Amino acid sequence: MTALTDKDARTDILNRLRRAEGQIRGVQRMIEEGESCLKIAQQFSAVRKALDSTYLRMTVCFMEQELSQRMQPNASERVDLDLMLKDMETMLARMG
Repeated sequence: MTALTDKDARTDILNRLRRAEGQIRGVQRMIEEGESCLKIAQQFSAVRKALDSTYLRMTVCFMEQELSQRMQPNASERVDLDLMLKDMETMLARMG
């Protein structure tokens, strides 16, 4: 099983998860304080979007890592691969 080896990508994903964790704590606090269901639902939506974007980022990082290991692209191919993965991430983000 592949592990995420890119330090910058790992840091990015962990930071995104920490922000989502903070949002979840905020939802818990809102519930404890008796906030309206509408406000709580809006925060749930924000948490879901944060987790979805983190999952997408993790997936693209995995694909980039696996393709680079298997294809071992030269510098020119690397640029093309990076552009393709960025486009794919953009397209998939618009689906959600």
